[in-house]
Amino acid sequence: MPTPEELEAATRRVNALAKSPNTDDMLALYGFFKQANVGDATGSRPGMLDVRGRAKFDAWAKCRGMTADAARAAYIALAQRLGA
Repeated sequence: MPTPEELEAATRRVNALAKSPNTDDMLALYGFFKQANVGDATGSRPGMLDVRGRAKFDAWAKCRGMTADAARAAYIALAQRLGA
């Protein structure tokens, strides 16, 4: 099982990429990161006019029920696929 330190290292590698990942990959990374650090999405879904907030909330909500270890593993695997 990946540790929080391995997640932090993967996050630093993603932030150092020469080319930013596409929107779908960035949202997936966001969802995995939030699930690993906070747990299931809480609160209400942002309104239609908050497009960015809504997309981020939806990405996080897709990870609902995933354990912190599974979310860390998914984040690290995606980061590796992106070349980080």
